[in-house]
Amino acid sequence: MKVWTKIATLGLALALSACVSSEPASRGVSDDALTLASRGTGAIPQGAGPRVLAPLYTVREVRVDVPRDLRVSEANSYYPMADIVWRGDPVGDRYAQITDIFQTAAARATAPMQGPREAVVSIQLVRFHGVTERTRYTVGGVHDMVYDLTVLDAATGAVIDGPRRIEADVRAAGGQAAIDEEMAGRTQKVVVTERLVDSLRRELSGNVTDPALVARAMQSPVEPVLVSR
Repeated sequence: MKVWTKIATLGLALALSACVSSEPASRGVSDDALTLASRGTGAIPQGAGPRVLAPLYTVREVRVDVPRDLRVSEANSYYPMADIVWRGDPVGDRYAQITDIFQTAAARATAPMQGPREAVVSIQLVRFHGVTERTRYTVGGVHDMVYDLTVLDAATGAVIDGPRRIEADVRAAGGQAAIDEEMAGRTQKVVVTERLVDSLRRELSGNVTDPALVARAMQSPVEPVLVSR
């Protein structure tokens, strides 16, 4: 019986190990990694080495538009039917609050970028559906954020990229986990802002393949991010 138990345990361990991906992490791109990537002397052909995310632009201006015709709901139901649902700020002008969130996220995302082309970034909100009090303190859910992104040449105003629709969802904790996050200072605003920073950095960056560049980035005190997309 003991022999069979050991064999079963070993089989389970092997099965679990097979589920662990060897793919490198692709979240939380560091400022240092982005800056180093932008200083490369040129990429070599695709497939010749590992890749890092490099900024495509030096962003001179960010324009955020939260249209006033988007429908706001303050209903405390599990899933209000509206374009904007937000409880991470006191009751007030939700359009202005979400504009501030995007402006803060965009400033953080683009500040370290040193790309080869100067650009203006335009963001238009499509949907910002957070969780209500009832949802947050029971089952939890998802912060559902959708926006249209357009990149313009800073000198001419010509469209470089877009408009493209971007979905930036992030898990919203529920119940005791939500309470614990709040007590630790990880508010809903912190969570959604971090997600938007990550989303914008990725959408305004591209892959660079350069072993020398990656080696330099690896020496940074902040871990760079290798990508495979």
